Amino acid sequence: MRPQHHCRRCGKCFCDKCCGQKVPLRRMCFVDPVRQCAECALVSHKEAEFYDKQLKVLLSGATFLVTFGNSEKPETMVCRLSNNQRYLLLDGDSRHEIDIAHISTVQILTEGFPPGEKDTHTYTSLLGSQPASEGGNARATGMSLRFAAPGAEGLTQLKLTAGEDAHASRRQSTATKLLYESRDQ
Repeated sequence: MRPQHHCRRCGKCFCDKCCGQKVPLRRMCFVDPVRQCAECALVSHKEAEFYDKQLKVLLSGATFLVTFGNSEKPETMVCRLSNNQRYLLLDGDSRHEIDIAHISTVQILTEGFPPGEKDTHTYTSLLGSQPASEGGNARATGMSLRFAAPGAEGLTQLKLTAGEDAHASRRQSTATKLLYESRDQ
């Protein structure tokens, strides 16, 4: 009988050969590299690259003009990722925490498309990433999120548009999209 090991990421049991890679798993708060199956190890390597390149942007945050639901007046807020990397924090006159696991849709708002073409890129958990247009001269101007708020019926919409530092806001939008895409891995 072969010894069985479980992957620390997906929890499934594997033989030593199929679960022999030890890879850092920061998002689950493992300090040292842990045993993972080949499929999870590949995802963890990509995720580690994301954390090394994009996490600093997410943790430092950026200023956005934030609009909740159908509100017409945006509020200036700093949007950043929580230290445990599970919440999107919005700080301004009010404070909001959005659980990353409860985000159902992320749209990157862009400008630069010719009139009549779509002006957003949509990313949904069911469809994966599907850009509305290939190529072009579009640049990110913000993002739109739909999420399940505790105690609320249905989904809540949140629109974040570039604030005072448009360059930092664009980097934050891109990093948030990447975080959203990696959350179910």
